[in-house]
Amino acid sequence: MLRFLTAGESHGKGLITIMDNFPAGVKIDENFINEKLRLRQSGYGRGARQKIETDKIEFLSGVRGGYTTGSPISFFIKNKDYENWRGRMDVYKPIPGENKIHIPRPGHADFAGSLKYGLDDIRNVLERSSARETASRVAVGAICQILLRDFDIEFSSAVLDIGEVNVKNHISYNGEEHIDTEINLFDGDIVENVRKSELRMPYPESESRVKAAIDKMKAEGNTVGGLIAAQAVGVPVGLGSFTQWDEKLDAHIAMSLMSIQAIKSVEIGSGVRSAFIKGSKYQDSIYYDDVKKVYYRKTDNAGGIEGGMSNGGVISVRCAMKPIPTLMKPYLDTTDLRTGEAKKAFRERSDVCAVPAASIVAEAALSFSICLFFLKKFGGDGLEEIRRNYEGWTKSIDDFVNKCEKIN
Repeated sequence: MLRFLTAGESHGKGLITIMDNFPAGVKIDENFINEKLRLRQSGYGRGARQKIETDKIEFLSGVRGGYTTGSPISFFIKNKDYENWRGRMDVYKPIPGENKIHIPRPGHADFAGSLKYGLDDIRNVLERSSARETASRVAVGAICQILLRDFDIEFSSAVLDIGEVNVKNHISYNGEEHIDTEINLFDGDIVENVRKSELRMPYPESESRVKAAIDKMKAEGNTVGGLIAAQAVGVPVGLGSFTQWDEKLDAHIAMSLMSIQAIKSVEIGSGVRSAFIKGSKYQDSIYYDDVKKVYYRKTDNAGGIEGGMSNGGVISVRCAMKPIPTLMKPYLDTTDLRTGEAKKAFRERSDVCAVPAASIVAEAALSFSICLFFLKKFGGDGLEEIRRNYEGWTKSIDDFVNKCEKIN
C-alpha cells in the first residue's frame, strides 16, 4: 500500500520524507515538483520566512536516471533558516533555560503537546507541529500527480473566500448564509485567473478588496483564514469501496485534508449545503449518451463520490482554514505552565494569511488519497503493469456497456 512518512522540524536542518510502495518506471519531473513547492511559499500575506527559504527537492533514494526504481523514495528539503537557529536547535548542545518556552499559544499544539509528552520546553512541540511540515506533503502530492497524469487524471485548487470578505456572492439556506461554490476549476479562464492571482483566487474583481482586508489584519497584528477548493478530474469509476468503513474514498480524503495544519472543516460535493436541499434536487440523476457511449450526470452534488466510491464525476472538495493562531499583538490570554500565572501569548514569526499556500497543500492531500486508491485498484510493481491493468479495466467497462446495449 502506498504510504509516506515525514520527519523534521520547522527550524531544524530540513525535512525528510520517505514514500514506500511507489511503482517503478515513473519519469520524475523535478521542475514540476519544485514549482508546487514554490507555490506553497507564495501568496499575499505570507511572512518574512518565505523570503529566506527557496524550497527545492533533493532525492536521496528511489530515483535513478530520472525514473523511479520501485525502491522506497526518500527526499530532503533543506531549511536555509537553520543557520540562524543552530544555537537553539543543536542536536547535542544543552538548551539554556532562558531559551525554553513555558507559555502555550492558544490554538496551537503547544498546550496539549507539552502535557502529553511531559516536555519542559514548548519549542519541542511547536517545531514539529508547524505547517513547515507541509512542504513534504506538497512534494509527495506532486509525485503522485506525475504518476496520475499518465492516466489523464488532473488536479486543480483555488481560494474561494478569505475572512469576512465575500469573494463570491453568498446564497441563503434556512436563514443561514453559505458561499455558492459551484465552480469548475478546470475552466480555462478560471485556471488563468488563479495562475495570475497572488491570492490564487478565480475572481479578479475581488483581489483588491481581499488584499485590503489582509493589510488591515496586518496593521492590527491579527490573522485571517479562508475557504479553499480542490478538484480532481478524470478519476475512473470505482476507486474506494462500500464494503468497509475504512475503504471509503471520501473518508480517506476527509482525513487527508483534516490532517493539514489549521484546517477545521472538510466538505465533499455540496457539503453543508446538502442539509438544506430536497432529495429530489440533491441527487445526481444518471443519463446515457448513445453517441459517446458514456454515462454522465448533469449535476455533481455528490462531489464525484457515491457509497464511498468514485462515480466518474469531478471529485470536488472544500476545506475551511482557521486564522493562524500566532498573532503579532498580545490579544490572547494564556497561562505559564510552570507557575499557573496569567500571561499573554508570545509572538513567533508567522503569516497574516496563508490560505493561498494551504490551497496547494489541500491539492496535494487530495492527490495522495486519489493515488492511494488508484494503486489499490490498478496497482502493480511498475508503470507498465499498472497501465495493462488500467487498460484491461477500461475494456471491461466498454464491454459491459456494449453488452447492455445489445440487451436493450
